[in-house]
Amino acid sequence: MTGGSNDNAARLDAEWSAMMVAAQAGDRAAYERLLRSSMPLIRRVARHQGVQVDRLDDVIQDVLITVHRARQTYDPTRSFSAWLGVIARRRAIDLLRRNGRQDRREVFAPIDYENHADPAADARQTRGGEAPDDAMMAALDRLPTGQREAIEVLALRQLSLDEAADFTGKTKGALKVNMHRALKSLRARFGGEE
Repeated sequence: MTGGSNDNAARLDAEWSAMMVAAQAGDRAAYERLLRSSMPLIRRVARHQGVQVDRLDDVIQDVLITVHRARQTYDPTRSFSAWLGVIARRRAIDLLRRNGRQDRREVFAPIDYENHADPAADARQTRGGEAPDDAMMAALDRLPTGQREAIEVLALRQLSLDEAADFTGKTKGALKVNMHRALKSLRARFGGEE
């Protein structure tokens, strides 16, 4: 039985390789067949890496996008299944890392949410007579565009420096400088209060 299974795998790999060569030459139909028929392999690799069932479609989509971007790098003398498997493993790991970062930042605590005080009911006022949130938003609006953008992506959206650089198209150094200047400006505006 194992010999037959290996023969089927080798046959399928040869078919996929031929479809990829045709796709590289511009055969759209072969390319579409290849992508559709390779989805079960991608799903298997992602599950083997520990991706949850509800996230498999995300991995499949990432893999298909990566294959599309890298399709000209495929070497027809090599195994297509192995090439695709490496891409699928990397995209699955990327998703697991992304989810791990997100899970560390997000906490499901419905009781805490329900017991959280309503900020609108806060009687405290800032020096200018505005509510604290209004004063902060007004101060943020007065920041230069680069500083406001750094605050938004790094502090409010809590993206990592790498993610923020990708999102904004700015270098990590520029984001750090803008963040530092924005915080300095906001500290000066609020008299050094935390």
